[in-house]
Amino acid sequence: MEVHTVKNLCKHYKICVVIPTYNNPKTLRNVLDGILVYTRDVILVNDGSGEETSTILKEYPQIEQLHLPKNKGKGNALKVGFKHALQLGFEYAITLDSDGQHYPTDLPVFVEALEKHTTKDILIIGDRNMNEADVLASSSKGNRVSSYWVRAVTGLTLKDSQSGFRLYPIKAMENIRFFKNTRKFEFEVEAIVKAHWAEIEIMHVPINVLYDMKERVSHFRPFMDIARIVVLIIWFLLVKLFYILPRNLFRRLKKKGVKRFLVEDFLQNQDSPKKKALSIALGVFLGLSPLWGFHTIIVIFLAIFLKLNKVIAFAFSNISLPPFIPFVLYFSVQTGNFILGEESTFTLTSMSEEFNVADQVGSYLLGSITLSITMALVLSLLGYIVLSLFDRKKIVKQDA
Repeated sequence: MEVHTVKNLCKHYKICVVIPTYNNPKTLRNVLDGILVYTRDVILVNDGSGEETSTILKEYPQIEQLHLPKNKGKGNALKVGFKHALQLGFEYAITLDSDGQHYPTDLPVFVEALEKHTTKDILIIGDRNMNEADVLASSSKGNRVSSYWVRAVTGLTLKDSQSGFRLYPIKAMENIRFFKNTRKFEFEVEAIVKAHWAEIEIMHVPINVLYDMKERVSHFRPFMDIARIVVLIIWFLLVKLFYILPRNLFRRLKKKGVKRFLVEDFLQNQDSPKKKALSIALGVFLGLSPLWGFHTIIVIFLAIFLKLNKVIAFAFSNISLPPFIPFVLYFSVQTGNFILGEESTFTLTSMSEEFNVADQVGSYLLGSITLSITMALVLSLLGYIVLSLFDRKKIVKQDA
């Protein structure tokens, strides 16, 4: 892509470049000079660097400069830069590191990808070739660990989740609330996860990378920074289980309606009738079990571990949603009393007044487990029969 074309597209899409820097005087000039070839809309965030960096920046009065009094980390510098870019009216921000590992000549790759892509609400990540580059083993390992856990949270297979060379759709991400304490490298992982949850598309483009150990000064601390990323990922996994997956299911149900949801996500799902029936069994069993407060996290975990259908298992675990809780409790206690040969002293209508958990806990636990197993077997068997018949009809139609 020609330089003048890149300049015009940057203006058209309101793209700026945000560069966080902290004590990289040996490489800073080359990075700035390379970027200024393509655009003058540069925001440099000086994250508490020393006097040498400040001296260099005096040579570039044409760029926007933000000088932070203390070093707080790359994540904080990016947030400050994005906020300022939005105030100036920009809608996209290309970020790259000032340590010289990124080639400014790769900037057109991001602009071209945005131009060609039909969806403009997109986060584009530069994919460094970690195999060919002379990369430190710790950096390569850290990237693999990070990418693995990002996949666990989002389902996205990203080759390079720690690349700092990116194009952020800052306007589309304006309302995303980021954690205040993600001030360092973990912010770049947070940005991926929360952009994905906000239904912003994420893609990667190949870029070049240079690891010149003589010139480059890296502030990445393998142990501490990876530890911060791991803690963040653990939190995201909990959020995914307790909020994101249920939210997505209800959104899908609301969007499609009950009938279309059942047909497309249940009947027409490509899983076998056996797998669907086992997913029903898992959902019903846990939904009726006495594990109140843990149904969602356990059913999703077991569905993933057992390689069952998460949507079906989760849907049927909601058999114990608030409107049905009194009925679940009532029939559980009645079942337990029946097994123990004890007489029940309350009815469904008077249950709210007479029911005492302490008095009925034995009957409830026994009854709920029995009811869970029985209903799981009955509904999964019924589901298997119905789904098998549906599959046969589908095969007959295809043959016809």
